[in-house]
Amino acid sequence: MQVSELDRFLGIEVYATQTLGVGGKIRESAEDFVVEETLVDGSKASVTGNMPPKAIGSTQNKQRFLLCTLVKRNWDTFIAVKNVAKALGLEQKSVQFAGIKDAKALTAQYITLENVPAEEVTKISLKDIQVHPVGYVREPLSLFYLLGNHFTITIKNLNAPEAEAKEQIEQTMQQLTKIGGIPNFYGHQRFGTTRPITHLVGKAISQGKFEEAAMLFLATPSSYEHPASSLARQKLQETKDFKAASETFPNQLRFERLMLLQLAEHPTDFVGAFKKLPPKLQALFVQAHQSYLLNRFISERVKAGLPLGEATVGDFVVGVERSGLPLTTVMKVATSENISEINSQVKAGKLRVALPIVGFKQRLSQGAMGQVEKEVLMQEGVEVGDLWVNELSRVGGKGGLRALVTPVLGFKLQKIGDEEAMLSFMLHRGCYATVLLREFIKPSNPVAAGF
Repeated sequence: MQVSELDRFLGIEVYATQTLGVGGKIRESAEDFVVEETLVDGSKASVTGNMPPKAIGSTQNKQRFLLCTLVKRNWDTFIAVKNVAKALGLEQKSVQFAGIKDAKALTAQYITLENVPAEEVTKISLKDIQVHPVGYVREPLSLFYLLGNHFTITIKNLNAPEAEAKEQIEQTMQQLTKIGGIPNFYGHQRFGTTRPITHLVGKAISQGKFEEAAMLFLATPSSYEHPASSLARQKLQETKDFKAASETFPNQLRFERLMLLQLAEHPTDFVGAFKKLPPKLQALFVQAHQSYLLNRFISERVKAGLPLGEATVGDFVVGVERSGLPLTTVMKVATSENISEINSQVKAGKLRVALPIVGFKQRLSQGAMGQVEKEVLMQEGVEVGDLWVNELSRVGGKGGLRALVTPVLGFKLQKIGDEEAMLSFMLHRGCYATVLLREFIKPSNPVAAGF
């Protein structure tokens, strides 16, 4: 099955299914891609503003943190949070969230506001952003509380007739169910679909090449972004005049402008420039490089004929919480002595095969998969160890384990007809709807297809 050039560039070099794609496009409008966050207690943020009154033990008695739902339409999560903080006169760190949501989408998620009474939230007036108070909680929101996301996706302009498209979608799901879900690739938005350079920036950071990293982020143009942005990047690439760029970069390039203001005053302080960005965004660069390597590990595992739905000798396996989330801190290695028992537990959903996220605290797999990983790292010119620990990479470069396959929960083909299909499903935190959607669509051009 032919994989797009962009997918290959991001390390996603295979499909898990052999079905024909139905084609089509996602995100023709924000309402075609609806994301609603679900917490570990089952509370689901709603794009309608309706919400469970007792989410994560919230109460109407005033406490330090106010739990709210943030509903946004076509907003980057970091920028939306920054504007909410500004509207309330808060520092950005006083607004906490559990997960980053798609920018080109209609999304609902929980946030906490520090030392803000519910009545103050009514002062927020931002285009395509709504904040609804839920109640007060004792501590700020964090990833710990996040179970996953519920998606309602409309694919438009299907290439196949209705009956054929329905059959292909159903067959694709059957093949995925046999292996326990979707291969747990990091999706396109992890890297930036229209300007997929985040992992390249991260690689340069992890290798201590801070000037190269800064220039990649600031001055790499893309034909898919706004022409004014592309032109500004091209000019900076040619001149390396940070002061001029700080005055001429378009306002929408907010994070780039933060870095440029620092570099205008201190032209060689590339570390300081990156530190002007929100800490979560700083970490994303190195994590994107780790994600790319993980994607390559999965792709090469498939190419090597190693299974997705079961363990082989030398593989890591991790526990599974009652919620269904993988428990990556509870780990063992499959050996010739325990492989049969491990695969029985994998089949029963009590264990999951996991692959290493390369970093300074994570070792590689053993056995056949370990050899695959070593070959990938050699091809990529990456060494594991102290090179991953420097002024910036330590923010996100620790590493860890990631489940090889993740289940698709509650999948429904809601409707199909008029050359479009509406799907709904839930994925656990850190997993990407676009990875499932590419199995259905098989896009030859992910950017044109809305990925």
